[in-house]
Amino acid sequence: MIRACEIGDIPLMLEIINDAARAYWGVIPDDCRQEPYMAEEELRREIASGVSFWGYQEDSELLGVMGIQPMRVVTLIRHAYVRTAHRGRGIGSKLLAFLHSTSRGPVLVGTWAAATWAIAFYEKHGFRQVTSEEKDRLLRAYWTIPDRQIETSVVLVDAAWRQAEG
Repeated sequence: MIRACEIGDIPLMLEIINDAARAYWGVIPDDCRQEPYMAEEELRREIASGVSFWGYQEDSELLGVMGIQPMRVVTLIRHAYVRTAHRGRGIGSKLLAFLHSTSRGPVLVGTWAAATWAIAFYEKHGFRQVTSEEKDRLLRAYWTIPDRQIETSVVLVDAAWRQAEG
């Protein structure tokens, strides 16, 4: 079942995010990682900035979370994570399909360039990477992240973006 996450879910959300983000260790640049990957204050800031989190729950256990954030004329998919022990079961695909169906306008996703599994996941769902120049422009326009993260990230867009940019 997919459901909206609530403030009371924050400890579980952090558990999922920080468990799943272990996949980045040794992959993303060392100067871009921190422990924990996401602290409670950061998650609360994301929620306060307009990121709505949705979770995939099975047998009353939250197994995955994904955020969505309307941002001017686009929608951002933010912080997509599935518990390590439950990967490969379609949980991320279900969350992405649900959130994509609720979005207005083009949908954009940013992820680490070295996270090839994440890039492949989004490409499997019809997203495509933009050029390096377009990536830099989009990250500066729609995300608030450090320059170093911009350097080491990619942006993927859905078919609506291709039509809008046409």
